[in-house]
Amino acid sequence: MFNKNFKNMFKKKESKQEARSDSESLKPKSKNINSHDKKIISADKDEFISVIKKESNNPSDLKTKFITEDFTLFYIENLVDSRVLNKHILPVVLNNPSSSPSELKFQLQIPEVNMTEKLDLAILELFSGTALIHKNGHPTVLLAKINTRDSRSLSAPENESQVIGSQVGFNESLSTNESLVRRYIRTPDMYIEKLSVGKISNTTVSILYLKSIASEEMVQTLRQRITDLKIDALLDSSFLAEMIDDNSLSPFPQMLLTERPDRFCDGLINGKLGILVDGSSMAIVCPHSFIEFFQSREDQNLRWPIASFLRLLRFGAVFLSVYLTPLYVAALTFHYEVIPQSLLVPLSESRALVPFPPIIEALLLELIIELLREAGARLPTKVGQTIGIVGGIVIGTAAVQAGITSNILIIIVALSALASFTTPSYMMGNVIRAIRFPIIILAGFWGFYGIMLGFCFLLVHLIKQSSLGTPYTAPFYPPRLVDWRDSIIRLPLTLTNLRPTSSRAKKRKKFESEPINPEKS
Repeated sequence: MFNKNFKNMFKKKESKQEARSDSESLKPKSKNINSHDKKIISADKDEFISVIKKESNNPSDLKTKFITEDFTLFYIENLVDSRVLNKHILPVVLNNPSSSPSELKFQLQIPEVNMTEKLDLAILELFSGTALIHKNGHPTVLLAKINTRDSRSLSAPENESQVIGSQVGFNESLSTNESLVRRYIRTPDMYIEKLSVGKISNTTVSILYLKSIASEEMVQTLRQRITDLKIDALLDSSFLAEMIDDNSLSPFPQMLLTERPDRFCDGLINGKLGILVDGSSMAIVCPHSFIEFFQSREDQNLRWPIASFLRLLRFGAVFLSVYLTPLYVAALTFHYEVIPQSLLVPLSESRALVPFPPIIEALLLELIIELLREAGARLPTKVGQTIGIVGGIVIGTAAVQAGITSNILIIIVALSALASFTTPSYMMGNVIRAIRFPIIILAGFWGFYGIMLGFCFLLVHLIKQSSLGTPYTAPFYPPRLVDWRDSIIRLPLTLTNLRPTSSRAKKRKKFESEPINPEKS
C-alpha cells in the first residue's frame, strides 16, 4: 500500500515537471535571449553593436567608430571631450591593435578607465559622457570617462551677498563644487559618498561629512532616505531637500539651501552633513534649526557686539513683518482703546475716504506688494528694478488718491515687506511673507485673540517639527543653555568653542576656550 501511494505521488510530480517544461518550451526564446543580453556584454562585435543601438534607442548623436578591425568605439557626440578623444584614445588604440581590453586599460593615458561586463552599466555610463571601447571576441567593454567639463564660471553669490568674507559661490558643476569644498577643508577626514537618484535622470548626489566629527547615525539616516527615493528624475537640490524632509507638509524648510561654500563648510565643521546635487548651484546643509535660518555667515566675520546687534535686528524684523499689519487690522476693527489719542485723528482722516473694512484694505495692499515683488523677480534685472520702484510709487500714490487705502497702511505694509527681506535664507523669507496672510485674516475676525491663536498655532507647529531627527526649535526647546551663546546673539568667539548639541557631533570642542594666552606668550 505504501509503495503504491509512493508511485502515484512520483507519477504526479513527473507529470507536473513535464507540463512545466512544455510550457517553458512554448515561450519565445528571443525574450530569454534579450534578458540575457541585458545582463552581460556580447563578445561578438556585430551583435554588440546591434544591442547598443537597440538599448540606447539609436539617438542621432550616438557615434560608432571602427578604429581597427576588432576595436569599436561608441560615444555621445555632445557629452565627450573631442580633444581628449583624438589625442589620448584613438592613437593609443591604433598603435596597439593586438592588445586585450585589460592591457589597453593600462595603456590609455586618461585619469579614469574601468572595465565592465554589465550592459546596463555600460549604457548608463554612455549617457554620462563615457566612451565605450569594445574588442571583438571579448565579453567586456572599456569605460573611458572623458566627459566635458563645461560649466558656468565662478561668480559671487546672488541671493546671499555679504560685505566681509568670501565672494565666490557654487555653480552647476558637481566636480567644481566639490573642489571648492576641498579648498576650504583640506583634510583626508572629509568623506564624499556618491549616490545615483532618479530612474530616468540618474542624477549624481554627493554626501559630504567629516568622518571623525559627524554622527554615524545621522549619516546612515540621510543615506537611507536618499537611496529609498523612488522617483523618475532629480533636477534640483531644492526638490531633494523637500523629498527627504522630516515633514514635507510643513511650509517651513527643515534643511538649509545655500550657494556659499564658506557657509557650507562651516556646517561640516560643526558636525553637520552636506549634500551636493549635480546640475544645481544650491547645496544642502542638515540638520538645521529654526534659529539658524536667521543667522548669516557674515556674523562670524564681524565683532561680536555688531554681530549680536544685527541678529537682534533680524529677529525684530521678522516679528514686524509677521505681526505689524495684523496688529493694525485688529486695532482698527476691535481695539480702538489701544490706539494713542493723538494718533486717532490722523487715522480717522486717512481712512475717511476708504470704503473697505481694514481687513480687505490690508489684504489688497499686501497682495499688490507681493505681485510687484514677484514681477520684479521674474523680469530681467534692469526692468525688474524699475518695475519694483516705479510700480510701488505709482500704485501707492494712486491708491491713496483714489481712496482705496490710507497713507498709514501703506507705510505699515511697506515696512513689513522691507523687514521680510532681512532674512538671510530665501526659502525662510518666502515663508515669513506667506504666513502674514492667514494671521491678517485671524486678526480681522477675532482681533488680538485671533493674533494670539495664530501665534500659538505657529509655536506648537514649530515645536513639533524636527530636522533629520533633531529638534527644530533647539536650543530653546528643549532648553540647551550652552548653545544659547551662539543663537539670537553671538558672544565672543572664545566662548563659542562648542559645536551645537543638535548636530550630535562626536567631538564637541572646535578649539580651546583660550587659544592664545597673552600672559604665557
